[in-house]
Amino acid sequence: MQQYIVRKGDTLHRIAANKGLMIENIVFANPWSADQSYLIPGQVLFLPSSPRRRYEIQLGDSLEIVAEQFSIQTQALEDMNPGISQSVFPVGRILVLPSSEANCIVEPQGEYGYNELMQDIEELLMKYSFIKTQEIGKSVMGKSLSMLRIGKGPRQIHVNASIHANEWITTLSLMKFVEQYAEAYHSKELWNGYDPQTWFKDCTLWLLPMANPDGVELVQEGVTHDHVYAEQLLVYNNQRKDFKHWKANIRGVDLGDQFPAHWIEEGKRRGIISPSPRDYGGTHPLSEPEAQALATFTLEIPLDYVISLHSQGQEIYWNYRDYEPEESQMISQRLAQVSGYRSVKLQGSDAGYKDWFIQHFKRPGFTVEVGQGVNPLPIHHFRNISFEVGMILGELMN
Repeated sequence: MQQYIVRKGDTLHRIAANKGLMIENIVFANPWSADQSYLIPGQVLFLPSSPRRRYEIQLGDSLEIVAEQFSIQTQALEDMNPGISQSVFPVGRILVLPSSEANCIVEPQGEYGYNELMQDIEELLMKYSFIKTQEIGKSVMGKSLSMLRIGKGPRQIHVNASIHANEWITTLSLMKFVEQYAEAYHSKELWNGYDPQTWFKDCTLWLLPMANPDGVELVQEGVTHDHVYAEQLLVYNNQRKDFKHWKANIRGVDLGDQFPAHWIEEGKRRGIISPSPRDYGGTHPLSEPEAQALATFTLEIPLDYVISLHSQGQEIYWNYRDYEPEESQMISQRLAQVSGYRSVKLQGSDAGYKDWFIQHFKRPGFTVEVGQGVNPLPIHHFRNISFEVGMILGELMN
């Protein structure tokens, strides 16, 4: 056992990923951690030694075959297992496997939060010079609202994610597709039958991966006594210290109810008149800096289509009070076909981003509810969700 002192931003998932452990390993050594909503900086954990993967050499195996199968370097495999080589690789010997090589930038190490996002954006910009970024504003607590841009085409498409805090898997899934698109374009390869060279030439893709970074951090890490909004947040949350169900921004305003599209009617329907974990639309439309920044960007760029990613339900909403253009339903059905989602005509909902976009511009806008389950969705769902998001965007850019 080794001692580990919890730092700000640590979670069980993040520590386990960093130390090569399973969460169950940590909980077994620290039973109290299963009953505590969040780790607190300064707490001491006892961590078991990292268990190594093992593999029995099979007939027909070679050093190169095993290394490729497990995404590891041949030299690292030799170093971990003295006596083996290309010429000495006996069937039946048990190999100790080193850690797999990280060939991708966007690979979650536990919960995917603001810091992980900004690090991945920085690395993607260094690797792919054709990806551009700009700050369109800041959150209540000063976090950057970073917009990515890929492509140079005349068709302008915007996608945003994590408007709701506990739906942060949408950010990870979108960023994974961004990397795959960039790599396929760079390598001049197809992506699941689509040609990224055509995407890049015909479309400009504007991406806001995390519209609510303060809320995402709250859901993932909770709040300590020194948090600037600690007292208010506990009041808004009915003194509950678990914020995993939280959808709003750090001031208890639901950014999904912040846009000037029948905002008053939505407020009356919700019936929430003060800051809350969800469904409080604020004192007036666009009262929050995150919503203001997104609306200002949308007014400045002549967007042809927008998509707002949410979770969960595997549904695509394409209409808003008959303001939508005729082609919206047909486009939604195409997107549903390639993703396996359902195209749904939604009633009884106002003040969302795509609602305002459709009402204001009379252009196609879509809310996509990714995945199935209870928010926040398990992180291991992200690869399937990322593929589905990619298929939706690929078809829209096609």
